[in-house]
Amino acid sequence: MSDLPLLIEAADLEQALDTPELLILDTSSRENYLRHHIPGALHIAPAELQRGEKPAVGKIPHEEQLQALFSRVGLRPDSHVLVYDDEGGGWAGRLIWTLDAIGHHRYSYLNGGLHAWLAGDHPVESGENTAEPSELEIHIDSTPIAEIEDFITLLDNRQLVIWDARSPEEYRGEKVLAQRGGHIPGAVNLDWLELMDKANNYRFKDLDSLKATLESLGITADRSVITHCQTHHRSGLSYLLMKILGYPHIKGYHGSWGEWGNRSDTPIREGGEP
Repeated sequence: MSDLPLLIEAADLEQALDTPELLILDTSSRENYLRHHIPGALHIAPAELQRGEKPAVGKIPHEEQLQALFSRVGLRPDSHVLVYDDEGGGWAGRLIWTLDAIGHHRYSYLNGGLHAWLAGDHPVESGENTAEPSELEIHIDSTPIAEIEDFITLLDNRQLVIWDARSPEEYRGEKVLAQRGGHIPGAVNLDWLELMDKANNYRFKDLDSLKATLESLGITADRSVITHCQTHHRSGLSYLLMKILGYPHIKGYHGSWGEWGNRSDTPIREGGEP
């Protein structure tokens, strides 16, 4: 399974479905999962990937929650995890970030997810699959996790760049989803929706073009990049894209704007400029 790429197309995945160590995890809506999913896929509800405690509901679940989740789906050290969703990669990217945070680095993302799979007329099944639970001990590795205390004093550091994957309206402070609106000073805005091609069944847009766009915004591989949105769901896709492009120093700010915008001691900037 070591030859499965991080970004895999539906036709190539179909050829690998019978591989014993392949673990397919579907983070679509439960309705979509029950209606049609890749054969053998197990469902992880998006809510299971977030702690759910206000105001920063998007923080990573506690170790015991993650242990129960990944034991239920049968994750083992030799599993090669294939992740997908039904929305263009946000929840799938969040799952890959979560796998990084528990030290499991054998995974692939189905480009376009469920949309691309269905459009290619690949085999599907309905109903619910269950797995033989695995016995594994989960420990959270903080390497891919950005905490507010880690970078709030580094906003002027040129080695750091913050990628705000929210909508431009949220970034400018016109749409407010917390006590305060706006953005982290210095953060650059690229909406997660700009990364996907809805006309091509929600696959990533051309990777070379996306890399050029990132570089034009100063989101370059030689810098440390922290990405966030409101709950580190949409920024799951920006994290995943940087993984695919080979960015070596990336983190997801799991508190995201749910934390930053609901604190009184965080600096905030409004308008369209970083």
